[in-house]
Amino acid sequence: MSESSTEDQPSTEDQQATEDQRATEDQRARLESLREMLADDPASTFLRYGLAMQLKSLGLAEQALTEYLRLVNETPDYLATYYHYAALLGEEAREEEGVAVARLGVTRAEAAGNSHAKGELLDLIDELDG
Repeated sequence: MSESSTEDQPSTEDQQATEDQRATEDQRARLESLREMLADDPASTFLRYGLAMQLKSLGLAEQALTEYLRLVNETPDYLATYYHYAALLGEEAREEEGVAVARLGVTRAEAAGNSHAKGELLDLIDELDG
């Protein structure tokens, strides 16, 4: 019977690095898939929103902000955009812009009678103003 040497096993740091690399590869593959699907259906709000979220998760904030802005301009009634757009602006130290986007979202949520979205946006405004 042989004992397993700890030298033969990858370290916790090595395992984490491998998992991180795999996750990044998966995220980049999802990003490419979204871009390909959008090429086939450029008017898809759902796909464009997914693209913006994926860009954000990859740390590509400016590209994500561009997609969020496009969503607000092209599909202003897609309420989920306002929260994530405003929050990302806040993360990028652009709080005033974030508040302006969130306020626009509040107006849209009121018009749609969506009190849940309105409440989340008002909470975000408080957070960004704080």
